[in-house]
Amino acid sequence: VQLQASGGGLVQAGGALRLSCAASGDIFVINIMGWYRQAPGEQRELVATITTDDNVNYADSVKGRFTISRDNRKHTIYLQMNSLKPEDTAVYYCNGRRRWPQYDYWGQGTQVTVSS
Repeated sequence: VQLQASGGGLVQAGGALRLSCAASGDIFVINIMGWYRQAPGEQRELVATITTDDNVNYADSVKGRFTISRDNRKHTIYLQMNSLKPEDTAVYYCNGRRRWPQYDYWGQGTQVTVSS
């Protein structure tokens, strides 16, 4: 499985960005896809996930501002990020999880920087 993330960049506070993550390879093994982020000096944290039957989950810090979605035809997930805050600044990683046996696939990461 390969995950290719794109869409990061520099934006002012209050702005918006959309991240994309295209999956290729043996994608049928993936049960859940999502986005994680890691700020400098911090641990990687969950941002949002979406299952194969479109159940979604969000970190409390992004609820109401971020929306995760998927396009099954394109094997791609998206993260629409609105009302961005400086504390959203991080490297965002696309994740694909296989439930059994459990294994995490990771994309290369894309930088999101929100200026105040």
